[in-house]
Amino acid sequence: MKQGVVVDMVVLGEPLVEFSADRALSEAGTFHLSFSGDALNASVTAAAQGARVALVTRVGVDEFGARLIRFAAERGVDTRWMARDEGSTGAYAVGADPSGERAFAYFRHGSAASHMGPEDVDRSPVADARVVLLGGITAAISDSCAQAVRHAAKAASGRVVYDPNFRSRLTTPEAAAAVLRDVAPHAALVKISAPGDSGALLGLTEPHEIARACLDLGAGSVAVTLGEGGVLLAEGDATPVRVPAFPAAEVVDQTGAGDSFAGTLAAWLARGESLTAAVRAGTAAASISLGGRGGTGRVATRDQVEAVLG
Repeated sequence: MKQGVVVDMVVLGEPLVEFSADRALSEAGTFHLSFSGDALNASVTAAAQGARVALVTRVGVDEFGARLIRFAAERGVDTRWMARDEGSTGAYAVGADPSGERAFAYFRHGSAASHMGPEDVDRSPVADARVVLLGGITAAISDSCAQAVRHAAKAASGRVVYDPNFRSRLTTPEAAAAVLRDVAPHAALVKISAPGDSGALLGLTEPHEIARACLDLGAGSVAVTLGEGGVLLAEGDATPVRVPAFPAAEVVDQTGAGDSFAGTLAAWLARGESLTAAVRAGTAAASISLGGRGGTGRVATRDQVEAVLG
């Protein structure tokens, strides 16, 4: 470990400037500014659970890059590995599409974070962290980012948690499935949504079949997230168990709920909790997050999660 560096958890990925609207993007004229992105959402959530979490990324040498670093630091994230680099700070706009779901438009091509590569992993505490959280969105940003994700999975000595988090506007099913195949043998846990991730990457929608397929790829365990249906948790040859979802007290926006689940789960694993307890905590945090707008609109604290868990 690099001298003086002590972290429980590392997240590799791109934080984003978020412009959110309550209307469809084709019609919206007013947007709310915040900060989000899967890596930032998970990092902030993990910090709120008490984990010492480092976000490894690059942001632009611009006002938004500075604001993102400040935003993360104010929420307890270790920002020493949020490097400033050429290229703009990534952003996205999100609005309600005509069916009432959330639709995203990304502005991250050529962003500072898209320049990340294996060297960013080597300059970070990935090799020594208890848990390393990696995602398919990061791998989809650029070829060098995909190399960074693969390198981090191999370099980690702690537990690797991988979330494919498939986004059709960023990558193809074939490319995303290739990363999953390469990372799974190094992953203590693959968190995969059904049918969103599983249908595109595995051609499967039945939870037990999805879990078996990921275990066959080499994952140590699998958490198949099923929205209101909870989570199917499979470990090795043990009989899979269903972890129920917690009803949300209020539903404002689903953006970032999966990231809250992953960040909380990883934080609880980093502090030595069992996988089942970590998954239950993740479902509680995801439920709480639904009450806020945007990916970081409502971040569940450790006390709040434990209150939901009862």
